[in-house]
Amino acid sequence: MWFTAAQLQRNRRHPDRLICLAGFLTLFVVCRVGAGDLAPPTPDKSWLPANEGTYEQELAGLARTSTNGVAIDPAKTYDLPALIDIAERSHPETRVAWEAARAQAQAVGLSESTYYPYLAALASENFAHELSVVTSVFPGNVVEESAGVELNWLLFDFGGRAAQVAGAREKLMAANVNFNATHQKIVFELTKSFYDYNIARQQVEASESSLQAARVVSDAARARFENGLATKPDVLQAEQQTAQADYDLEAARGALGDAQVALVNSLGIFPAVNVQVAQTPAGAIDEKMGEPLDELVDRALSQRPDLLATLANLKASQAAVREARAAYYPKISLDASAGWSKLDVNAYDSPYVGNDKPNYAAGISLEWPIFEGFARRDRLRMAESELKAAASELADNRDNAVQEVMKAYVDLQTALRKQDAAEVLLASAQSAFDAALESYKQGLGTYVDVANAQRNLASARSTVVEARSEIYTSKTGLALSVGDLARPVADSTPPP
Repeated sequence: MWFTAAQLQRNRRHPDRLICLAGFLTLFVVCRVGAGDLAPPTPDKSWLPANEGTYEQELAGLARTSTNGVAIDPAKTYDLPALIDIAERSHPETRVAWEAARAQAQAVGLSESTYYPYLAALASENFAHELSVVTSVFPGNVVEESAGVELNWLLFDFGGRAAQVAGAREKLMAANVNFNATHQKIVFELTKSFYDYNIARQQVEASESSLQAARVVSDAARARFENGLATKPDVLQAEQQTAQADYDLEAARGALGDAQVALVNSLGIFPAVNVQVAQTPAGAIDEKMGEPLDELVDRALSQRPDLLATLANLKASQAAVREARAAYYPKISLDASAGWSKLDVNAYDSPYVGNDKPNYAAGISLEWPIFEGFARRDRLRMAESELKAAASELADNRDNAVQEVMKAYVDLQTALRKQDAAEVLLASAQSAFDAALESYKQGLGTYVDVANAQRNLASARSTVVEARSEIYTSKTGLALSVGDLARPVADSTPPP
């Protein structure tokens, strides 16, 4: 802050001004010096900011079970379609994508505003004390007032604005299909979590059956030992197998709890909310490969949101190239203004004299940059490079989409065949266990035979559950790779 000699001279005549000035400078210096206390003083230990307690109280006051306005009935059992509806209405990611699309829609309107004229209202009032109004001797004052409107309208720019609007519309298309892709992602994650949760349920049931079988074997070993037909190590090994089965059951229950947390989290609601989830059938999954692979690939290449967004980005890059090329051509504009101005002057303490008058102007202007340090050339080359990159990205994404569809298709076929084999394995393991247990009870078999049969049966149960899980996961992954999940339908209702 600087002061002229004349200002300091006037301040000496008014001591109160000097006191206020000194106080202001002191406060300014103190505030600048104290600003360093807003950060942690040392790096070697944690630090408590002055206002952290306020933030903690605000967090504590937030609703603990907020579900973004979606009511969850703890007594109701929700099937998969109902859970998908909750996720699409409550998940924060859908709102983020929605606002991004809305913002890009406003960007389109912003680009279209360049087609309209620019109109501004101007007003000013200036006062000046000068030593030379008429001569260098007579001091005086000058008062100048003005008001008016100015108009500037770009009439022709060789396609620059059209390219800018086209690029904004393509970015809006990309934002819209990314919004749909967000819904597909949420539906996929929820569907996978739903099936994972039910598979975890079936794993618990399988572990409970294995524990029950281990107890039957343990009871049989103890009965044979009491009758003098088995040894103490047989009983101890049977008890060990029972303890192992009990441990496996607790591990399965823990995995079920984790799956439930993941399911609720995929809904986009508070993780502690209690949601009753419907069960899937426990039997074999009757799934057939309907459409051939070629049809799935063709549909994926025409409807996947990520490919649509990539194509929109490619078109936006093409518009950017057209806009960069338009910068080489002139711009023709209409300029107009109308207003009123007034000028009053005086010398010494004489009355003010002056006049006021209206003013207006209009004309056509042409702007054509001749040389600007190769900026236009560099911008055009950058746009062309981004266009080539967008084209390569589209080709790469198409190849990746085909690869994902083929992999998901093969995975589903493999999972269906593994289910058939697992069902046969379970039936064989169950028959072998029943026969080994009966032989052991009758004294015709050994404990080693029945223990092996028991382990094989428990493994077969887990294999069946895992095979079903792979079918659900592969089927959901195939629908996602094709772009069928949460696919929007045409609505004839006009938008609000």
